Amino acid sequence: MRTYKIGYLIGSLAKGSINRKLAQALIKLAPSTLEFKEISFKDLPLYSYDYDDDFPQVARDFKEAIKSSDGILFVTPEYNRSIPGGLKNAIDWASRPYGTNAFSRKPTAVIGASPGAIGTAVAQQNLRSVLSFCNAPQMNAPEAYIQFKPGMINDDDDVTVESTRDFLRTYMQEYHDFVARVLTVLPNDV
Repeated sequence: MRTYKIGYLIGSLAKGSINRKLAQALIKLAPSTLEFKEISFKDLPLYSYDYDDDFPQVARDFKEAIKSSDGILFVTPEYNRSIPGGLKNAIDWASRPYGTNAFSRKPTAVIGASPGAIGTAVAQQNLRSVLSFCNAPQMNAPEAYIQFKPGMINDDDDVTVESTRDFLRTYMQEYHDFVARVLTVLPNDV
């Protein structure tokens, strides 16, 4: 069975982010045929089309990390009913200039955790809109809006709530299957 290289972006830049904890838990629950690498965007400057003729090295490296991944997993909080500005900036870098969009035909999934009851639902809708414009196929179901509660994920990145653990394991299996389907129809070596 083929192993897929999955790049993951954590929407929060905070070291102690609950979405970072969620990402680590997801990796542990994922099928062994998914290989994960975080794609950090913390060092990217603010995007401007003034860079389009000569991207800084950090932006070239970021864009190449997206391109060399078989799929992209977004694990993001919700800031002011939208995605964090840093994440939007990163997407702008990877998708610009016109004709060089690294997200095109790249299988994506969106998940996020929040202490609030709606668990990043609005941010995810905003992100899905951006990814649609970027021509990134999206896993539409199952949707995953995680209400994060203290102790839900322990210090070893294990999900302590059985029903949540089972749901997230299923989510990651579904993402694996989605990546496999998309890359069968839209191979990334074209």
